[in-house]
Amino acid sequence: MYENYYGLKEKPFNMTPDPKFFFASVKHNEALDSLIYAIGERKGFVVITGEIGAGKTTICRTLLNKLASKTKTALITNTFVNAKELLMNILDEFDIEYKPASKGRLLAILNNFLIEQLSRNANVALIIDEAQNLTPAVLEEIRMISNLETEREKLIQIVLMGQPQLIKKLTLPRLEQLRQRIIVHYHLNPLNKEETFDYIKHRLKLTSNNGADFFTDEALELIYQFSRGTPRLVNLICDSALLSGYAQDIKQIDDSLMKEVISESPLYNF
Repeated sequence: MYENYYGLKEKPFNMTPDPKFFFASVKHNEALDSLIYAIGERKGFVVITGEIGAGKTTICRTLLNKLASKTKTALITNTFVNAKELLMNILDEFDIEYKPASKGRLLAILNNFLIEQLSRNANVALIIDEAQNLTPAVLEEIRMISNLETEREKLIQIVLMGQPQLIKKLTLPRLEQLRQRIIVHYHLNPLNKEETFDYIKHRLKLTSNNGADFFTDEALELIYQFSRGTPRLVNLICDSALLSGYAQDIKQIDDSLMKEVISESPLYNF
C-alpha cells in the first residue's frame, strides 16, 4: 500500500521469515555458522533457542539455502504430535515411501534410507522448529533417531529450534541421555541498540529505490525502546509507522509520529 509513496520495491518489514532479509548480526551469524559446521561435520545434535520473534525461523530458512547441495533436509514445523506421527512426518518430508506400520518398522525404514544416503556420500539433516512443544516422550524418540549411526559417524544430524522452554524441558532427568548428545547449544539474545538501528537500515536498503532516511534518530530510539531489540517487534512497529506516515502524508517518521504509532499498538501502552 505505501511502497510507491516511499519509493520502495517491496515492504521492508514483512513478518515472514524471508532469507533475503537475513541480518548478519554477530549473534545471528554465530548461530548460523554453528549450524552449518555441526551439520557439515556430522556432529549430531544442535539446539538453538531464543525468545519469540528473535529470528530463529529466519536463521532456519537461511540455513536451508546455505547447506551443501548433497545435504538432504527435512523441516518439521508441526510439533504437536506423538512419536509415531513424528516419524511419519519425517518420512514424508524426506519423500520416503512407506505403508502403515509399527513405530519400530517406520524407524527401520528411516534407517535404511540413511544408510543409502551415506553410500551416496550424502549428508542428512532433520530440523525441528518450535521444538519446545514436543513432549518428553517424543524428545526421547528423537534421541532414538539420533542413535542411527555407523561406527565412525552419525547418519543423521538433528537440529532442535525453540523457545527457552525447550531448555527447561531438556533438563528433565528422563532426558539425560538426550542432553548428553547435544554438541552445540546457542541462545539468541535480542539485538542491542546499535544492531537494532543497523537491522532497520539493512531492511530499508534492500527495498529502497532512493536511499532515503525514513526514520529520524529520535524515532529509531523509540523503536528500540518499544522492541527491546526483538526483530519481530521491530518489523511490526516499523511497518505500522510507515503505514501511518503514508496515511498522514509524512515522508520521514519522527518521534512525534512514532509515539503515536506506539501508543496505538496493542503490545505497548506508551
